Amino acid sequence: MGVFRKVETFGLDESACKRIPELQACEKIVLHQSTGILYLACSNLQSRLRWNPPVELFDVEGKSANDYVATYDPVTSSITRLTLVNFDGDLSVHGMDVVPSDIPGEIYVYMVNHRAPLGQDPRVVGADSVIEVFKTRVGGKQLHHVRTVADPIILTPNDVVGQPDGKAFYFTNDHSSKVAFARLWDRFFPTTNIGYCHLDHGCKVAASKFLASNGITRASNDTVYVASTAGGAIAVFQKQTDNSLLLTDTIHIGQALDNLALDSRGNLWVAAFPKPSDTLRQIMKDTSHIAPTAGFQISANTGPDLLHGHGYKVEKIFENNGTIASGSTSVVYDAERELLFMSGITSSHLTVCHKSRGN
Repeated sequence: MGVFRKVETFGLDESACKRIPELQACEKIVLHQSTGILYLACSNLQSRLRWNPPVELFDVEGKSANDYVATYDPVTSSITRLTLVNFDGDLSVHGMDVVPSDIPGEIYVYMVNHRAPLGQDPRVVGADSVIEVFKTRVGGKQLHHVRTVADPIILTPNDVVGQPDGKAFYFTNDHSSKVAFARLWDRFFPTTNIGYCHLDHGCKVAASKFLASNGITRASNDTVYVASTAGGAIAVFQKQTDNSLLLTDTIHIGQALDNLALDSRGNLWVAAFPKPSDTLRQIMKDTSHIAPTAGFQISANTGPDLLHGHGYKVEKIFENNGTIASGSTSVVYDAERELLFMSGITSSHLTVCHKSRGN
């Protein structure tokens, strides 16, 4: 996918963008809608090249001991690294969700944590990946640890979407096995799944037979969206009473996809890789390698072709050759403040652009 594609460069104005080099290697970014504060799950570039289980980089010696969650305030440009409270474990961040609680001012933070296996070779057994649940407050500088969730169903977690009660979440497994030859089949066949966990009742598979599941997000009406990296499409699921997921639609994008985000107007955004070979080179070999980036917006279709089964309108909002934003695994839009955020697992900076979507 994308081997012979010519990269377009449009939709981003260099003069309307700025780079935040203090925020590097942030795989997932999440907007707190009401405040406009951005939450980021970050590491460092050197570590990402050596410890990144989703792409089978298992060098424990090169693994960062200082992964962190940060907040960024675009009004003041202030960056705050959140202090972990009641947590002294191994932290290697990847996917993340930030969910306002049912209690005003309280926030739950769900994180994929790719821990190193104790006393075992990760090249043989893979990472000891879990989901961490933290709690904080609006404007807070601490993350209070609530629970580490480990389960055989949490096999190769990539991204997570949580509930506002801090007790349940869906997550994607991006491979069917932690290591070994079987992972090669995951690029071509629907072998991955989406899991569901409840802190009191355990975990289960919510939907299976999915091709290369990656980013996940949830709308307020219990619609769950899951991006397929290799499939270049977004699956639309409806949550069932038993918390399983029923596939109801597929949105075809046509590029390799990563993380998803919903804006305050209900539009879905997805980060895409116009040239996946360049993205893989940046992620696995050379973080300075330029990798083109694209961002798509998906909205409810109100046009005449709605009658022909086209329930969604897909718009490529921007595509860049990598000079403004390179290798972005997350694209987030703040519709209220007209700010576009882009960051990647091996990006050298967070990119922030003023971007009007009023037309």
